[in-house]
Amino acid sequence: MRTTSGRSDRVLVVGAGLAGLAAALHLAGAGRQVTVVERAPAPGGRAGLHQLDGYRIDTGPTVLTMPELVDEALQAVGASLADRLDLVPLHPAYQARFADGSVLDVHTDAEAMEQEVRRFAGPAEAAGYRRLRRWLVEVYRAEMHRFIDANFDSPLDLLSPELLRLAALGGFGRLGAAVGRFLGDERLRRVFSFQALYAGLDPRRALALYAVISYMDTVGGVWFPRGGMHAVPRALADAAADAGVAFRYGTEVTDLERRGDRVVAARTATGERLRADAFVLTPDLPVVHRLLGRRPRRRLRWSPSAVVLHAGTTRSWSEAHHTISFGAAWEQTFTEIIRDGALMSDPSLLVTRPTATDPTLAPAGRELHYLLAPCPNLATGPIDWARVGPAYRDELLRTAERRGFTGLESSIEVQELVTPADWAAQGHAAGTPFSAAHTFPQTGPFRPRNLVRGLGNVVLAGSGTTPGVGVPPVLVSGKLAAQRITGRR
Repeated sequence: MRTTSGRSDRVLVVGAGLAGLAAALHLAGAGRQVTVVERAPAPGGRAGLHQLDGYRIDTGPTVLTMPELVDEALQAVGASLADRLDLVPLHPAYQARFADGSVLDVHTDAEAMEQEVRRFAGPAEAAGYRRLRRWLVEVYRAEMHRFIDANFDSPLDLLSPELLRLAALGGFGRLGAAVGRFLGDERLRRVFSFQALYAGLDPRRALALYAVISYMDTVGGVWFPRGGMHAVPRALADAAADAGVAFRYGTEVTDLERRGDRVVAARTATGERLRADAFVLTPDLPVVHRLLGRRPRRRLRWSPSAVVLHAGTTRSWSEAHHTISFGAAWEQTFTEIIRDGALMSDPSLLVTRPTATDPTLAPAGRELHYLLAPCPNLATGPIDWARVGPAYRDELLRTAERRGFTGLESSIEVQELVTPADWAAQGHAAGTPFSAAHTFPQTGPFRPRNLVRGLGNVVLAGSGTTPGVGVPPVLVSGKLAAQRITGRR
């Protein structure tokens, strides 16, 4: 494994998102003197917190899988997840609702899910689910430690027994077809393949190896931290501070000072000069390229974006924490948002109700809901969101009402709409918070590397580099960045 060159006693981490915090913890655990610089007034990055009239709104991810990666980062400095976070396992992990009126509770427990599939679609599909589950476990075991939790110096690093195993499992075929080998019911196929959207891909065309995301959701388990998802970065930051990591909030890095093939200092918006031996950069790729003073070497394909409506309401409609509301159209959806740059004509929605698990996130007697609708990014669909946004919000509310959330619009007392234009204003490329899509040329060793060409002491972390998008990969990216500096695997 290649590492940074020269001394690395003092490390400056730019960004206190999940990637930066994970990197800081692993670096501190390896004996480095670490400073984290964050432009916001608090940690979190995309996993931020917005307080609105007594509602505590998570501004980023709402789904937590693989909490063992959080624990691993904490353990680097002798802390533990059990001491820092109160995690609640979600049962069911999701509730799936379909256009024909059918409802499926998605359990991560094998016995409970087999019984639910049998009730929903019959014994043949229940048997198919069992086979699918075993396949998902095998795909995960073949991928996790060799291809996800690993630094690559060359595509040749892929050559391993695990690669042959992954090929034998059909990992380089198409995800839709792979799931279809086990399940005949089209509704069930959706439940075990929609996760490809997290990686910016059409489930029909995504490589089957991305079933590892389905494993995380439907086998590994889904949790929610009391205090909201923002409790995760807060716990990581507190543990890092207790371990001696210095935090500089409200401080924006605007430039990097170079000397030969090394960066020697970061300059802030106030003109302050912060020196270090090594640097970890975690902002989105366009910001990183600006700091480095260079253009990207290649043109990346960006993931679809999302419209999100945060709504504080006077009532609720479901006991479930997460509800996936599938429209009648499915394949057409991906053609619209990925290829055509158009809004979904028959939207599929993720509706999250965090107050189902933690009522303290809203005022007494109130509920907090989060409606997410995938949509084109600004490169694919240059939509005028200032004009279209309010009308699309109304359309999404009408869609939700038709699907059982009757009276939703009239129950809203506070709301906030987030569109691709807002994501772009935060510095996210093409107005998407999901960074570069996981197409084959942007996967594994072909994704933008975490070592920076031409600079011997700069490393990247975050969703734009390896291993990719999502809470678990971003936490891993912080660890991989730290390994590039310390040389410790």
